[in-house]
Amino acid sequence: MWNFNFIPFKYLFYHFMKTLPLALDALLCIGALLVPAFLASCREASERQDQIRFGLFPNVTHVQGLVARHFSRTGEGWFEKRIFERTGKNISILWYAYNAGPSAMEAMFANSLDFTYVGSSPAINAYSKSNGTLLQIVAGAVQGGSGLVVPTHSEARTQKDFQGKIIATPQLGNTQDIACRTWLALGGVAVTQSRGDASILPTPNPEQISLFRQGKLDGSWTVEPWISRLEKEAGGKLLFLETDAVTTVLTAQKRILEKQPDVAQAIIEAHRELTFWIIEHPQEAQKIVVEELRELTRSSIDPSLILHAWPRLVPTNKISEEKLQAFAKDMVRTGFYKELPRVEGIIRNDKNNPSHE
Repeated sequence: MWNFNFIPFKYLFYHFMKTLPLALDALLCIGALLVPAFLASCREASERQDQIRFGLFPNVTHVQGLVARHFSRTGEGWFEKRIFERTGKNISILWYAYNAGPSAMEAMFANSLDFTYVGSSPAINAYSKSNGTLLQIVAGAVQGGSGLVVPTHSEARTQKDFQGKIIATPQLGNTQDIACRTWLALGGVAVTQSRGDASILPTPNPEQISLFRQGKLDGSWTVEPWISRLEKEAGGKLLFLETDAVTTVLTAQKRILEKQPDVAQAIIEAHRELTFWIIEHPQEAQKIVVEELRELTRSSIDPSLILHAWPRLVPTNKISEEKLQAFAKDMVRTGFYKELPRVEGIIRNDKNNPSHE
């Protein structure tokens, strides 16, 4: 064994400096070998075959997501049971909540979600930006349940009445944001993404309530239950209700559709069955929605609020490509696209998918 007490320090230092580059080279070589393996393991972990990552929003218009999440959370597993029945595979459903569509689409691009309930605008945007490679709409979910709320004392009736006013939307570029800008534009009120004859203020739904109470908003274009909450809790009144808007659709990563077609098809069929269950069991579905909104928002939800909102939305598995084409034109009209975004092929259309109108 070396006895370093007899070796002058200058020789030790010289030896250390001489061997340091060799040591660094060795570490770099080892790193070059390990990093690809590490990244591969990360990709493998993010694409686990025994998990499906599902997105939803804390909105009544995501009723299928709320009800399915409840069944997952309570161990009854609406999707899980039906996947097993159809494929024999034990799949866990992991649920992730988002404020609005653009955030959910960012998660899709980051490969952090496999399926998500989302509005038509973010779905079209993500499909077009990925040149049709990221996702497809596999079913409709909800029509209606969105609209414009104004203060009770407001005398606004038409688009022109909102010149110089402030309207909140859930997020820049989400479905309600595009719908609001389109409605104003059709009435001759010019609005760009940053300025115009009226101001559009992208604001998370929970924050809109306090701003409304403080008199800082002249309107809010949002979805249920936030419409009803603005009416009941913040002195608002409904000015305009979108009754046939494509408010929510179910989208899936094309990667999942291609790599796990049996699981994907089982989920799509289970979603359709869930939609019919919700239509046939409105009281039970409303109770579940109240519980899930309480759990997701960490706030008290009055059951009468959901009862009030329920008639304004229409659960449906159908999805109209014609309506999506019209919405794509609205995205151009409002300045989010210079050219018409790609919509062709966005709806998964095969013999097993009767959702396409």
